[in-house]
Amino acid sequence: MKRLLWLVLYMTLGILAYAQEPAKPITQERMFFPHDTFWGYAQFDFAGPHNEIDPNICRADAGNFGGKNAPCSEFARYMLSGVVEVRPFGRGIFRRFMIFGEPKMLFGKNIPQTLYTYSFDAIGIERSWGVGINLGKGFEFRATQHFLFKRLGARDTNLGEADLGPNGPWGRYNVVGVRKYFGTRRW
Repeated sequence: MKRLLWLVLYMTLGILAYAQEPAKPITQERMFFPHDTFWGYAQFDFAGPHNEIDPNICRADAGNFGGKNAPCSEFARYMLSGVVEVRPFGRGIFRRFMIFGEPKMLFGKNIPQTLYTYSFDAIGIERSWGVGINLGKGFEFRATQHFLFKRLGARDTNLGEADLGPNGPWGRYNVVGVRKYFGTRRW
């Protein structure tokens, strides 16, 4: 019986001694600018002949106003676009907050059914930005501001009768929405 008592005593002391060891430190994110502050992607698109990107700056029949020399030739062959999300807080209540931007730059000199080139002339930039909050379970609340299409270079003037103005595909607008992410990537 004494032997069992000593065995239980040694085991209890051993367990208590082990419990007194300091806990291994848990790695915590920095409060400001954690390691995953920036996320995003860039994308380059090519539109083949007879399939140009239309930023809605020129009328579809722009070739009727000068043929191959029509001044309104803002139909794009190339598009460079991307998304950048900035999550500046790593801890606390603001860790779910983010700021994002989404620019789209268009290049080319084409007129539907009249002129098809592989020119890399700058047409303009369409941009939007906003703020968002991660709601959990794959949902995000987003408030976005979309700006007017900004023409670049010599195309920043009135381009004749076929010119539709600076409104771009949808004009200027603000929206509030909810985004749902689903699934997981294999890579």
